[in-house]
Amino acid sequence: MRGRAAQDGWSRLVAWLKVVLPLAALALLSTLFLVSNRINPEDAIPYAQVDVEARLKEPRMTAPTYAGTTKDGAALEVSAAETRPEVEGTRGQTATDVAARLSTPDGVVTELAAKGAEMAPDGREVVFRGDVVVTHSLGYRVETEALTARLDVTGLRSDTAVRAEGPVGQITADTMELAPAGAGGGGYLLVFNGRVKLVYRPETRTNPSQD
Repeated sequence: MRGRAAQDGWSRLVAWLKVVLPLAALALLSTLFLVSNRINPEDAIPYAQVDVEARLKEPRMTAPTYAGTTKDGAALEVSAAETRPEVEGTRGQTATDVAARLSTPDGVVTELAAKGAEMAPDGREVVFRGDVVVTHSLGYRVETEALTARLDVTGLRSDTAVRAEGPVGQITADTMELAPAGAGGGGYLLVFNGRVKLVYRPETRTNPSQD
């Protein structure tokens, strides 16, 4: 009898818990909702404010990079702060705050920086404009207002006045061109054309007898 009474008591306890525990769980959930802070829509995670409408009207790409190799084996890298597709009044895609690096097979490196650039529709040339600065690893620094770079073969050309500083002094000229030497000679030539003026100031060299 005692065993049966204990079994009946256990069954009643289980039945009672089946009712009490779900009610207790509901009470705890209600308490959590009541105690928790109310959500403030103004406290949402701040996202970057982007004018979507302006982006749709003026599509652009941020921080693009172009890298390729010319037919003569030179490596060309071009990067910009922003580029925009061709619009009416331009020759092709435009870019701002542009930097370029041209590494030729002979180990010479030419770096370029400009305020803007414009790529031809055929993708063969890029015209850099606005405070163009060219730094040549042979020791030349060239400043001009516009410079055209080829993308299919190695070639830099400025049809505007240039001012250069180099190992031999200061050079001013009407135009400038960097191109392969040709005639199977290998290497590349940096040529100044037009009214070329050289102010000869060779680098001071230490006399070995004074060492």
